[in-house]
Amino acid sequence: MCIIAIAWQLFDDLPLVTLSNRDEFLDRPTTPAHQWADKPIFAGRDDKSGGTWLGIQQTTESTDHVSQNGYGDNRWGAVLNFREGIPANPDQRSRGELVTNFLTSDLSPMDYAKQIKLEDYAGFNLIVGNDRQAVVVNNRGYPPTALHSGLHVISNGQPTDDWFKTERLRRRMSQEVLPLIQSANGRREAWLASSWNVLSDTTPASLDYLPDTGVAQNLEYLLSSICIDTPDLPNYGTRTQSILTMERLGNEKGMSLDLFSRDYIR
Repeated sequence: MCIIAIAWQLFDDLPLVTLSNRDEFLDRPTTPAHQWADKPIFAGRDDKSGGTWLGIQQTTESTDHVSQNGYGDNRWGAVLNFREGIPANPDQRSRGELVTNFLTSDLSPMDYAKQIKLEDYAGFNLIVGNDRQAVVVNNRGYPPTALHSGLHVISNGQPTDDWFKTERLRRRMSQEVLPLIQSANGRREAWLASSWNVLSDTTPASLDYLPDTGVAQNLEYLLSSICIDTPDLPNYGTRTQSILTMERLGNEKGMSLDLFSRDYIR
């Protein structure tokens, strides 16, 4: 996954809304979101290394999405690579296990983030949460930090970086998605279509607004859109689009998680 927007504790009945794109080599073996047989996880799966880029703790099967239905403490997590212009060391551990290990643990998000052996992994941004707390951490100098209430947009740099793609996603989510959620009265169909549209935005940055992450400028340009879909990168781009929500149930039944995921069609 290369970009994620997290609306955290902005709505009483919907305290978590995330929009995310996973960018990856198109030939990397992947299974779409499903209930894992070997772990209490609902997520897509990287069939090369066995982990996931985004998932929820889950035991109940469903065909198109899954609700938590009271299991555990509504754990969810996502990991993004950190772009540095150097290849990952093949001897390092898979970053996808950072998500799966959290989803199957009983540690709080903060305690989990603090115990990660950062040097064991190539560069990453990790966001882990439950129904009480959300925490972001990376192994490039950003310590475990609890998210405050608000809209957070993270890509493949520091969580505080203002890249063209992060600011465009922030603006479009603020102007197009969040107002629909505010007025939807719990009806997902009122804002889901807008969310998929925002995630499919292929507008690139102008050359003046490209970040400097250690790769060539022409590659920075090709990677600068929210959704990466260009013939100039024939074997790389947005693979999976996901919307994750946490909803407050009525009658003191707690929270439920829903994960909607689809393959990006070129």
